[in-house]
Amino acid sequence: MLENIDLTQKITKEEYNEKLPLLQEKLLFLQHGLYEKKIPVIILYEGWDAAGKGGNIKRVTEKLNPRGYEVVSIAKPTSEEISHHYLWRFWKRIPERGKITIFDRSWYGRVMVERVEGFAKEEEWKRAYQEINEMESQIIRFGCFLFKFWIQIDKEEQLRRFEERKNDELKSYKLTDEDWRNREKWDQYEKAVDDMLLKTSTVDAPWSIVPGNDKYFARIHTLNLLVDGLKKTVD
Repeated sequence: MLENIDLTQKITKEEYNEKLPLLQEKLLFLQHGLYEKKIPVIILYEGWDAAGKGGNIKRVTEKLNPRGYEVVSIAKPTSEEISHHYLWRFWKRIPERGKITIFDRSWYGRVMVERVEGFAKEEEWKRAYQEINEMESQIIRFGCFLFKFWIQIDKEEQLRRFEERKNDELKSYKLTDEDWRNREKWDQYEKAVDDMLLKTSTVDAPWSIVPGNDKYFARIHTLNLLVDGLKKTVD
């Protein structure tokens, strides 16, 4: 699935600056409609290291009412979370009616990081595809609108961004030894991602693969998908 994505798509900075505030204002208007109709929304982000997830989330939330959304950044589970089923910590963060929860990484770590790094046994991560599909089906039946974004960049663009972060004092904190180790396993992660997209893109909860080599294009593309999707729910 990843091989079919056109990563050459881009827009100019002028076009970006023109479209961004208009889409953000539309999203704010739709947020109010979600609140009035008591519709919960989950926006889920996955993607390669340095794909631009954080910058994308920032542009989505920039003009939203802060009382109506929450950004949940997922790190490794705590000792308490490890003692429960791996989906337990995510069920706790499902938004209440009328609110938006944005996951910066998510339950899909089970079939990516935990699979590749050996944190989950083979039978555990293979079983997770069905568990995740069932969870998302339950969330949707509850009335929640679910967006799933995978931000795709190529290996060369990732290296360019790594080098940029390494040489910028204001961005160097974003680059870790783990990022470099993950890069060495690019092929293994790519296979895991392809399996994930194939087995968990369902009719009710499809994946949107966002071409991310150009950050401006990725941000506008994601905002367009959100605005178009939410219009169908709010109108």
